[in-house]
Amino acid sequence: MLRLRLYLSFVRFGHTVFALPFALVGALLASQQYPITMGRAGWIIAAMVTARTAAMGFNRLVDARFDALNPRTADRELPRGALKGSDAVVLIGVSSVAFVLVTTQLGLLCLVLSPVALVIVFWYSLAKRYTAFTQLFLGLALAVAPVGGWLAAGGRGGLEPWLLALGTGAWVAGFDIFYACQDLEFDRANGLQSIPARFGVQRSLIIARCLHVVTVLALAAVVLVAPLGWVYLAGVTGVALLLIYEQSLVRADDLSRVKQAFDLNGYVGFFYLMTTTGAVYFG
Repeated sequence: MLRLRLYLSFVRFGHTVFALPFALVGALLASQQYPITMGRAGWIIAAMVTARTAAMGFNRLVDARFDALNPRTADRELPRGALKGSDAVVLIGVSSVAFVLVTTQLGLLCLVLSPVALVIVFWYSLAKRYTAFTQLFLGLALAVAPVGGWLAAGGRGGLEPWLLALGTGAWVAGFDIFYACQDLEFDRANGLQSIPARFGVQRSLIIARCLHVVTVLALAAVVLVAPLGWVYLAGVTGVALLLIYEQSLVRADDLSRVKQAFDLNGYVGFFYLMTTTGAVYFG
């Protein structure tokens, strides 16, 4: 049990709640045309969990050297020696294979696209070595979640998954900019690139706020292509209020509440899923 807790902490399993609700919303909207069973919903959840576990394990493995140098991250499992690099390699391999196997239950298209999905989610961990727009690549990595959920549920055409992807990607990139502000000096000193390292904290916070405006607009636009009504718009309004509160927690001269703002995003995804479910079934 202690070993399991260690692995769950290593991949920050609790943060699965960030992208998972958007994958389920993608599936939920597709289910309006292609009824979805509980079994298929279970496979979609399994695909999200295994893909994210592989991606997070890869992130921790390739960043272990930098994590050991950064006082904020030096206590993570690999730097402190609680897990070995070989443990991470095994976890990544098992999770990646499991993800591909799970997609065999979601249709041929999902299976064919599964390696592409892995490449996208792995690339984020390397992006900081090559581009300042690292946070946008994390947004892309999580933006595939609603598209994957849509395809896994049988959806094919339609604008819904792309609007969801835009909203999800902008949301994730925005809050990751907050998080990266904590490491601005470390990144600059160690040759790592990020939006805060390039533009500074003040301008980066403006970029993050603009991205969250895009999130709200993209999610609201879904109602133009799907029959969701006022219940859905009320849910998007709630998301906007949560994001405004999140934004209020982070200032250029005070980053002490960044973690609180970051953790708030778990509620954003869950709230959006619940209100969209209400719109689909009761709106």
